[in-house]
Amino acid sequence: MSELKDRLKNDLTTAIKARDKVRTGTLRMVLAAISTEEAAGSAQRALGDDEVVKLLTREAKKRREAAEAFDKGGRPEQAEAERAESEIISDYLPEQLTDEELSALVAAAVEETGAQTPRDMGKVMKVVNPKIAGRAEGSRVAAEVKRRLAG
Repeated sequence: MSELKDRLKNDLTTAIKARDKVRTGTLRMVLAAISTEEAAGSAQRALGDDEVVKLLTREAKKRREAAEAFDKGGRPEQAEAERAESEIISDYLPEQLTDEELSALVAAAVEETGAQTPRDMGKVMKVVNPKIAGRAEGSRVAAEVKRRLAG
């Protein structure tokens, strides 16, 4: 079992004992998503830490998008609840890259692949994604690669 999954389970127990309803609900939801992912497909499997990080990134992004939708729909209470869940999930993600760090990684990948036009974006993404590994959202990475290749 992954260390991250163990940490989530231990933190859930702590949250239950502390009667922290938001953290308890969020961690239960995350652990349920992990269990669902492990059971998906033709055979049961255990997720590694890197797969759990990808799942957590996806769940945090869902919460941020839901919060934006609730804000636009004039429902600030639900938006705040979604943001709170996103913050809790983000505590388990690796430290996010700064714009400067992301730019440096993308520049190195462009140099490494010899990419020059936006058509070469796929080559650059293949090289840069393993180096980023959950430390930056995919849309941020893609935007930086486009910017680097366009200019």
